[in-house]
Amino acid sequence: MGIKKIIHMDMDAFYASVEQRDDPGLRGKPVIVGGTPQERGVVAACSYEARKFGIHSAMSTAKAVVLCPSVLLVHPNFKKYEEASSIINKIFHEYTNLVEPLSLDEAYMDVTDNFMEIRSATAIAKEIKEKIYAQTRLTASAGVSYCKFLAKIASGFKKPDGLTVVTPDKALDFIAKLPIGSFHGVGKVTEKHMHELNIRTGADLRKKTLKELENYFGKSGAWFYYLARGIDDSAVEPNWIRKSIGRETTLSQDITDMTQIREILEELCFDVERDLKNEDKKGRTITLKVKYHDFKQITRSITIDSQVQAGATINKFIQELLAKTDAGKKKIRLLGVSMHGFEELKGTSGQMKLGF
Repeated sequence: MGIKKIIHMDMDAFYASVEQRDDPGLRGKPVIVGGTPQERGVVAACSYEARKFGIHSAMSTAKAVVLCPSVLLVHPNFKKYEEASSIINKIFHEYTNLVEPLSLDEAYMDVTDNFMEIRSATAIAKEIKEKIYAQTRLTASAGVSYCKFLAKIASGFKKPDGLTVVTPDKALDFIAKLPIGSFHGVGKVTEKHMHELNIRTGADLRKKTLKELENYFGKSGAWFYYLARGIDDSAVEPNWIRKSIGRETTLSQDITDMTQIREILEELCFDVERDLKNEDKKGRTITLKVKYHDFKQITRSITIDSQVQAGATINKFIQELLAKTDAGKKKIRLLGVSMHGFEELKGTSGQMKLGF
């Protein structure tokens, strides 16, 4: 079987860029798209001018305004984003039907065999970027490699309007220099544990044996082991729809400290909130996962009447579920939070649900 040719395409500050495109008064200025501070709103997207002030998506609008008092706030207009995403999606499908959307503004494409019979994935990525700009006046950044992991990392390397290629012969050197927080599956909690183990880069990760990583991180250990070696055989799945969104962490030490347990769970809840927002989903079923020191694993779930997305709300129910476990009595080695029973955000359509 030959080497795959994978492109990861990521629109640059999508919502904010659409707003700046359509309103000349916003161009070149710090812009955030989201709810107002009075609504306890969050930043759904921000322009690159706003990012210079430390503003980022999922931040509260109130904090964004403190960081940049002159920031311009725009409410989301999903109709406009949907129109742009529809055009972008059609461009992708001019080349292949193997398009796997990740969120509203990014997707993988497998162009190993493509409709245009173009041998160079880099040439295809360049063409797609040019077509997107010509048809929408929006820029996209592309990553090209032989696997999904490296293509996604590469797309973020030269934003905005970037194109980065990682060939098989360059992969190990590329991975060695990556900060551990950029690896897929490494959230803030896991990154902290990695640092405690003196794993700060891909090179550090590669020094660990498979057994060591499985001891530290459970099933995720094998995933990290192979990523460090540039091995990711996951296929581009055009019909893939995620049925759950969750985060979990294997602790560097078994713990019983309830304050520490609650803090870790709260952080996981906000990680889940960020993932839900990235995919524009809300859920009704909230699940807590606990693995004790003796490897006994339990889950506790609750299904509520309304769809939720906010980390604070998820955390409220998670803390209630925590009381139904032996936390504090038995040592814990793993904690996890997940959401199920999704509903797309109001304002999105079937087109938006799958991608662009």
